[in-house]
Amino acid sequence: MNHEGVSLQFDWSTLGSESPAALVDARILAHHAIQWVTRAARANLEARPDDGHTCLEWNVAEGALLSQALPAQGGGVRVALRLADLHLLIFRGGAVSGRFGLDAGTDSAAGSWIDAHLREAGLKPASSVALPYAVPHHSVASGACYDAKGESGALQELSRWYGAAAEVLEAVRARNSNLRPGPSPVRCWPHHFDIATLVLLGSGNPESARSIGVGLSPGDESYPQPYVYVSPWPRFDGAGLPDLPPPGHWHTRGFFGAVATAEEILSLAERGPGVTAFIDKAFEIGRARLGS
Repeated sequence: MNHEGVSLQFDWSTLGSESPAALVDARILAHHAIQWVTRAARANLEARPDDGHTCLEWNVAEGALLSQALPAQGGGVRVALRLADLHLLIFRGGAVSGRFGLDAGTDSAAGSWIDAHLREAGLKPASSVALPYAVPHHSVASGACYDAKGESGALQELSRWYGAAAEVLEAVRARNSNLRPGPSPVRCWPHHFDIATLVLLGSGNPESARSIGVGLSPGDESYPQPYVYVSPWPRFDGAGLPDLPPPGHWHTRGFFGAVATAEEILSLAERGPGVTAFIDKAFEIGRARLGS
């Protein structure tokens, strides 16, 4: 199937080998691991007010989240995390030039490895960077070893959810490319670990400009499982909203938006088309309510 030039190839039948509710520990472990990638970016890229210098790109071939290019000697370097097995990767010239498996290792070992590669490229080390936010607690932050093998099945499933989301979100961008200012690139934000595109419907102050965020959260305090969301901004009165097509529902406590949880998505006979229909309808409703 093709949506506005974006070929949809992900096999949605591969999802569900691990229960969405069983991904919590793997998600928190990966959330900690991804901070090594963002530390490398924070150490070597000019800061942006929206933290855009730290956002990550999904690499289909490796199933990895990549930093933006770091200004290294002899060409750009990108740092990445492969989700399925928690391998840190170094890319040079578009190819992987170094790998480090976090399994049975500590943050201290990871920092030493990544710092050595960054220094070799004439870049600043990552390990000294202090993050301006907290991530959910995990014992690795206190010196415990990563247990990637123990979470192998869950990490592979988590990686598949990111792969599915990245493809769907690229199609969302393509379908809304006629809007102005329009959709942002699909990026993962390491603070909350969600992967998303933000479709701007108006210009001006980012805090008040009309927009609709479409993305996948791997799980958080609202839902302890992956979920797809469509979040209009500014928030409007949720009273009298029309029903969404299965598997979607409106979420109004805390953040506001349309949500389809992983469990709800897995209940569909046609998962990919069902998610697409849900996103498109929620986007249509949000855009109408925002007056665009």
